[in-house]
Amino acid sequence: MQLSLRCCGTTAPERVEGPCWQLYVAKPGSVAAWPAYTWPTSREVPPIAEREAVLGLLGYTLAEGSEWEWTEDTGPEYHPHLLRVVLIAGARVQPLAGREAEG
Repeated sequence: MQLSLRCCGTTAPERVEGPCWQLYVAKPGSVAAWPAYTWPTSREVPPIAEREAVLGLLGYTLAEGSEWEWTEDTGPEYHPHLLRVVLIAGARVQPLAGREAEG
């Protein structure tokens, strides 16, 4: 699972204009089939409780012993904005017990 700030918005699962945080669960297969959630336009990092609630909506929970890990990177050179620092959070997840995960 990954959480990242999308500086120009996103088109999936729905179109959002402007900066927003997006959480998605990476799975084998097409990226279009990955369970995802996009917060309303904001640069503020979603609180842990909100992130965990969204994971539940998508049919997942943090894996036992997993914690949110943050990574710093730089935006790609081809991006229309000047090179900038990008923050990405990741954590291992597992499907909720007794529930089929979305996607």
